[in-house]
Amino acid sequence: MQKINAAITSVGGYVPETRLTNFDLEKMVDTNNEWIISRTGIEERRILKEPGLGSSDMAVPAIQEILRKKNLNPKDIDCIICATVTPDMVFPATANIIADKIGATNAWGYDMSAACSGFLFALSTGAMYIESGRYKKVIVVGVDKMSAIIDYTDRATCIIFGDGAGAVLLEATAEENYIKDSILKSDGSGRQFLHMKAGGSLKPATMETVLAKEHFAFQEGQSVFKFAVKGMADVSAELLERNNLTGDDIAWLVPHQANLRIIDATANRMGLSKDKVMINIQKYGNTTAATLPLCLWDWESRLKKGDNIILAAFGGGFTWGATWVKWAY
Repeated sequence: MQKINAAITSVGGYVPETRLTNFDLEKMVDTNNEWIISRTGIEERRILKEPGLGSSDMAVPAIQEILRKKNLNPKDIDCIICATVTPDMVFPATANIIADKIGATNAWGYDMSAACSGFLFALSTGAMYIESGRYKKVIVVGVDKMSAIIDYTDRATCIIFGDGAGAVLLEATAEENYIKDSILKSDGSGRQFLHMKAGGSLKPATMETVLAKEHFAFQEGQSVFKFAVKGMADVSAELLERNNLTGDDIAWLVPHQANLRIIDATANRMGLSKDKVMINIQKYGNTTAATLPLCLWDWESRLKKGDNIILAAFGGGFTWGATWVKWAY
C-alpha cells in the first residue's frame, strides 16, 4: 500500500487595516523610529482595534480565502487546528468558534498553544492526520491578536508585536512534493524569560493581578534573543544535515519574524543569501503564530512547484523547530 503524504495545497492570510507605525509609538513610549528599526527591522504593525473582535475574526477571512481559491464548501473541511496564544476565550477552543463562523459543520478541531512555534507544531500535527488516511482536508491556522496582551507603556514589548492570521490547507498527495520532515523541540525551563504572569490556574485573575499588569506578555529580551539565535539556527542546520541538504538546495527560508538579527543569524548558519529569505517583519512585526503562514501568503505567487522550503520558528516556553516542505503547486 502506498504511503499517504501531506501537502500544502493552498494558503490564505489576513491582517487588520489599522497600521501602528514606529512614529505612532514615539508618541506613546520613550522610543524612536531609528532605534526600533536598528534592533528589530520593524517599521509598522497591524492592530485589530475594532471593539468586540477577537482572533477568530482574523482567522475566518484567512480560511475563507482558501475556500474561494479551492472552490470548497466549508462542509468539506474535516479538521481545524488553530495555533494561538490569544484565544477568543479560555474555552471553548477558538478552532470551534472559527468552524461555526465559516459553516464547517463537519469539522472537529482544537487549539494548540506553543507561542511563536505554534503554527509549526500545528502543521506537523495536521500532516499526521492526513498521513493516517483518516482525514482528507485539514486546515491549520496561525492567528494572534497580540495587541490584546501587550502593555503599550512597556517599550520592551509594545514595539515588537502585531496582529494577523495565516492559514494553509493540507491534503493528501501521491507526488513527491509534500511536508518531508520536521525537528521540533521544547524546553520548559525557558518559561521564566517569556510568559504571562497571571490568568492561568497557577495565578488566577484578581484585582491585584490586573492592577499589577500581570495579564500582559512579559519578555526578558536579551535572554530570549540569545536562546532564539542559537535554537532557530541550530535546528535549521540540523534539519539540512539530516536530509543531506545544503543551502544550495533550498529555494526559500521561511523564518519566524521576531527580529531581523535572529533571521540573519539563521540564514547565515544555513549558508543562504538574503534573496532566499522571506522577510515581512517590517510590515507586520511579530504576529506570533501567524508569522510563518503570512510569509507563505505574501510570497505565494513566487513559489514554484518542487521548491525546497525550510520553515523555522522559536517561541516562548521555550519552543522551537524547523520543517522541510517541498512546495506542491
